[in-house]
Amino acid sequence: MPLLRRLPPVPTTTATLSHQHVHLATPHNPLRTIPSSLPLRTRLPIRPAPSIRPLRAIPSSRCYAAGDPAPSPVPGSGSARAALVRIGEALSLGFPVWVASACALALWRPATFLWVSPTTQMIGLSFTMLGMGMTLTLDDLRGALLMPKELAAGFVLQYSVMPLSGYFISKLLNLPSHYAAGLILVSCCPGGTASNIVTYLARANVALSVLMTAASTFAAAFMTPLLASKLAGQYVAVDPMGLFVSTSQVVLAPVLLGALLNQYFNPLVELVSPLMPFIAVATVAVLCGNAIAQNASSILASGLQVVLSVCCLHASGFFFGFVLSRTLGIDIASSRTISIEVGMQNSVLGVVLAGKHFGSPLTAVPCAVSSVCHSVYGSIVAGIWRSMPPNDKGE
Repeated sequence: MPLLRRLPPVPTTTATLSHQHVHLATPHNPLRTIPSSLPLRTRLPIRPAPSIRPLRAIPSSRCYAAGDPAPSPVPGSGSARAALVRIGEALSLGFPVWVASACALALWRPATFLWVSPTTQMIGLSFTMLGMGMTLTLDDLRGALLMPKELAAGFVLQYSVMPLSGYFISKLLNLPSHYAAGLILVSCCPGGTASNIVTYLARANVALSVLMTAASTFAAAFMTPLLASKLAGQYVAVDPMGLFVSTSQVVLAPVLLGALLNQYFNPLVELVSPLMPFIAVATVAVLCGNAIAQNASSILASGLQVVLSVCCLHASGFFFGFVLSRTLGIDIASSRTISIEVGMQNSVLGVVLAGKHFGSPLTAVPCAVSSVCHSVYGSIVAGIWRSMPPNDKGE
C-alpha cells in the first residue's frame, strides 16, 4: 500500500480559472508546469523573492562543528604579548615599591641619578604621555571638553584647596620662614605632568586629567604669582611663554599624537601598547630619584618637620579633592581624577622658581620633598584604585 495517495478532487460550485498555471522553479528541479484545479476567488500576485546579500567570508580556521572542540591557537602567536601585558600589570601594581626604592637609593647614593639631564626628562615624559595618548581616541578628548562641570571643579579645587592647605599647615607646624615659603610656593603651583601618569595607571579619566593639567598650567602664569605673593608675602615671577611651550611639548603634543595613532593606526598601537607600563614606571621612578639626588644633603639636614608638613599638604589635596568632588555630584572616575590632579603638584616648577626668586636655597627643599611625597601618595592611590575600578558608569 503506498504511503501517499492522491486526494479526491474537492467539489466546488465556484468557477475555476481555466488555462492558468503556476510555475515553480528551484535550483535542483527543472522548470515544470503544474495545472491548477483549485478554485481561486481572487488573483494573487506572485512576486519574485528579494535579492539576498551574500554572507561575509568567515575564515576556515574559525569554522568548526558545535560538538567539536575549538581549534587551539597557533603556538607562540600571542604568548609573548600576553606575557608582556602580565608583567606590565605587575609593574603597575607595584608602582609604589619602585618609586620608594628609587628615592631611598637617591638618598643613599645620589650619584646614581645625577646623570639625568633636562633633555632626558623631556624625552622620558614625552614617551610616557605618548603611551597615555594611545589609550585615548579623539572622541574621548571631545567628550572631556563636554564636561565643563568637572573641569571647573578641578580648576577651583586646584587653586583653593592646596594653597590654603599650605598656608594653614605652615602656621600650624610653625615652620621656619624659608620652609614655610617653599611649602606655600609648591602649593600654589599647577598640577604636575606626573598626575597624568598616575591617572593613567589608576585607570581614571585620562582625557580629563590632561585637560585639567593644561588648564591649571596655562592659568599658572597669573595664579601662581598672585597666590604665592598673597600667602607667602613675596612676589614670584613666571615665564608664561616658556611654561606654555614646555606644557605643549611634554603633555599636549604627545597625547594628541597618541590619540591620532590609536584612531588611525590601531594595529601599531596594539603592537607597542604592552611596553608602555614599563616606560611609565621607569620614568616616574627615575625623575623622583633625580629630584631627591639633587637635594639629598638639604633633605637629610632638614629633619622631620619639613617632611611632615609636605606629607600633610598632599594628603589634604588627595582627600579634599575626592570628597568635595563627590559632594558636587561628580562621578567616581572623574572624582578620582580630580583628587589626583589636586593632590599632585608641579614640584619641579617650584624648585626652579625657588632657586630663581627666593634668597635662601632651603626654600627649594619642600619642593624637592614634594616631588617624592606626591609620587609615593599617587602611586599608592594608583595601585589601590587600579584594583578597584568604578562599578558605576556615571553616578
